[in-house]
Amino acid sequence: QVQLVESGGGLVQPGDSLRLSCAASRRTFGTYIMGWFRQAPGKEREFVAAIKRTNGITYYADSVKGRFTISRDNAKNTVYLQMNSLKPEDTAVYYCASDNSAAELTTQRGYAYWGQGTQVTVSS
Repeated sequence: QVQLVESGGGLVQPGDSLRLSCAASRRTFGTYIMGWFRQAPGKEREFVAAIKRTNGITYYADSVKGRFTISRDNAKNTVYLQMNSLKPEDTAVYYCASDNSAAELTTQRGYAYWGQGTQVTVSS
């Protein structure tokens, strides 16, 4: 089992930045791929970004490319999501997820382990 704990959410204004963190309880098992998803009210959970542990290759949804950056510190078992130029449509609960395989890294079913989520609200 892997426990994932997110932090860093909050209320910000449009154009602001925010950094989310996700700490994993295991260093290697279950954390080959780590990703972020988000779910806005009334909408399905959607893929945001992902990163591989071994080579640091990253993947992004088109809606966040150029604004969000995913990174990881393997020594701290932590993955980050730096969110810049935030928009009201970025408002959602953000979930951290991880798995041993990157075969389906843009889909929910591709991840066995999930955090509880952290709320991000972008509003003026």
